[in-house]
Amino acid sequence: MKQSKTRQSQLRIIAGEWRSRRFSFTEQPGLRPTPDRVRETLFNWLSAYIEGARCLDLFAGSGALTLEALSRGAATALSCDLSREVVETLRGHLQTLQCERGEVRQQDALSLLASSPETPFDVVFLDPPFHQDLLIPACTALEANGWLSTDALIYTESETAPDRLPHPPNWQLHRQKKAGQVWYSLWQRHETQALGV
Repeated sequence: MKQSKTRQSQLRIIAGEWRSRRFSFTEQPGLRPTPDRVRETLFNWLSAYIEGARCLDLFAGSGALTLEALSRGAATALSCDLSREVVETLRGHLQTLQCERGEVRQQDALSLLASSPETPFDVVFLDPPFHQDLLIPACTALEANGWLSTDALIYTESETAPDRLPHPPNWQLHRQKKAGQVWYSLWQRHETQALGV
């Protein structure tokens, strides 16, 4: 019998309805699950905003950010990943939790963002694989194609310092931290000038 080369890892939901629940996921090339302590910091930043929010997780990976957001009371979460295994695993976790507020799509994030959503999102998680030039095109498309609510919050992980990223001009850096070589940043969107002004 051929031995599988894939390795299983675990994620833990930190707080909320499913606090301390653990789930397995298969490691994938380029997958960097957000560490527990960074996730805890992020959701502390989001504590006043996450309940009732519509969340978008564009490079879902382990699904940790999606599950944490839903556990803490997000109204809905749409997750997107190219890997069929990632998508099936995350769908299985949501079924185990009997959660119908999460939708998982197997799709390229930039192709998803090329369309417009039925309803804009309040909180967006952007944690793309590094060194593939995905972050800036995703930020640009989020803003250009109507994916963001008026004062949306956008979380990014990047190998580049936030002040060196050409983010949309109406995004203001709200919080940031660095762990190792990775920058963790939270951006606050502000509505641009009203049309005709």
